[in-house]
Amino acid sequence: MNTAKKRTKWEPAALMALVLGLGLWIAFGPASKPSFPISPQGLTQEIRVGQTRGVLEAFPSTANPGEHAFRIWLKGGPNPPKVLTKAEAEELVGQTIVQETIGSSSNWVFRALNITSWTNLVWIGIGLIGQLAFSGRMVLQWITSEKSRKSVITESFWWFSLIGGVTLFSYFVFRQDPIGILGQASGVVIYARNIRLLRKQARRAAQSIRGPGASPGTDGNPHADE
Repeated sequence: MNTAKKRTKWEPAALMALVLGLGLWIAFGPASKPSFPISPQGLTQEIRVGQTRGVLEAFPSTANPGEHAFRIWLKGGPNPPKVLTKAEAEELVGQTIVQETIGSSSNWVFRALNITSWTNLVWIGIGLIGQLAFSGRMVLQWITSEKSRKSVITESFWWFSLIGGVTLFSYFVFRQDPIGILGQASGVVIYARNIRLLRKQARRAAQSIRGPGASPGTDGNPHADE
């Protein structure tokens, strides 16, 4: 008899961490955004002019103390760009973006997450919860499978998928992200359907234990609600 204790292998967890680190480095590393010589006191907001990515910079004005001056840094544009007044910047990129750039100095959380309001922070929290649930299902499935030494998908996997999918779908709708909406829309239906099929399977198993004389359902047809 094999009495060796089954242990969860650490290699998949290490590979998960490696893939996560690689993704974060690609997304937020030095090569992820255009690099511009922003002044030390500069406040920035990412912008896009046509097909060109750039940054709107707000910094203390030397001509008008207490106010901000602005520069628009674009890849391939003049270096350094022309210094603009607030009115000139608003004319070029819009009042909202200018106000968001100035307002980013008021809260380090907003600056770190590249958001401009507490409402945005709440939605980021919702998105994070959804992603944790979505990622947690895979961790749960991995641990269960490692213990069984075979691929196992439990009902909790589908519940985690459904909760994470609905939450992420709501988050992507708020962000107006068509790719995210498309990715989650079909998944939510599939997760709910699998839960329904598992529940029907459990009822059929219970019916077989009770015996053929027991009523399988309201109409006697075990497939009626498929």
